[in-house]
Amino acid sequence: MKSYYFFPMKLKAGIGICILCSLFQITNAQKATSEKLYSSSIFTPAHGFTSGVEGPAGDKEGMVYAVNFEKQGTIGQVTPSGEASIFIELPSGSVGNGIRFNAAGDMLIADYTKHNILKVDMASKEISVLANESKMSQPNDIAIDKKGRLYASDPDWKAKTGRIWRIDPDSKVSLLSDNLGTTNGIEVSPNGKKLYVNESVQRKVWAYDLSKDGQISNKRLLIEFPDFGMDGMRCDTKGNLFISRYGKGTVVEISPRGKIVREIVLTGKNPSNVTFGGKDGRTVYVTLADQGNLESFRVKYPGREWKK
Repeated sequence: MKSYYFFPMKLKAGIGICILCSLFQITNAQKATSEKLYSSSIFTPAHGFTSGVEGPAGDKEGMVYAVNFEKQGTIGQVTPSGEASIFIELPSGSVGNGIRFNAAGDMLIADYTKHNILKVDMASKEISVLANESKMSQPNDIAIDKKGRLYASDPDWKAKTGRIWRIDPDSKVSLLSDNLGTTNGIEVSPNGKKLYVNESVQRKVWAYDLSKDGQISNKRLLIEFPDFGMDGMRCDTKGNLFISRYGKGTVVEISPRGKIVREIVLTGKNPSNVTFGGKDGRTVYVTLADQGNLESFRVKYPGREWKK
């Protein structure tokens, strides 16, 4: 008799837990579908950052970082509620652009004035030079793959040309491609098999095959725009590219096949870069050069860094 009554009680308890889990999942799904997506709003006050605001990057704690808060040569930290402050000041003469985080949690910064890739220990805030390449014009923006290799765009604005470099974790710098247009936004696909780079002046986005050893090949045109410029860009977990349209005041979402999915209208006109952030990775943060601040909007899928 004991076993007869004990088993149904355990069964009832298990059913109860399953029902609660299902209700929790349904509630979360309803919340996700009911929230307002792809609608941008101001995240930080105007002119808290300089017009050189760039390179946003979000960590898994929900913090967002961007260059040039209050003055050039700083890295600003923004809380989930939009409160900004100086996180670090870069060495004298250094000015950051693109920011990424490696698997160890270190912040990597493209220092375009001194042709460096800087590494920041987030706990101690110690800044070191990961790599230096005097042959670079900048570097400008950076992307990172699962092996910790960086890919840097390197535009020469006067000549309207550009290059792509790879920076390995051991500090080795390799030129991957030259004789390009003004290379700017750069990103790796979620599966690590493609490298995307855009050319701001030429208004073209190129796709390359990316090999396991970090080589690029099979260059082909993903999409070309008839007007306005482009700047930084990021991929979501589905492989869609979110590209800042400088001068147009939008972020355009492009499918892996090169088709326009949607275009998100911003309050500012000169978006310089984008990143995914928030604890769930489903908030897109946009830096605005003309407003010296960040805007944000929610999206359906998280950034590729949140891919499990």
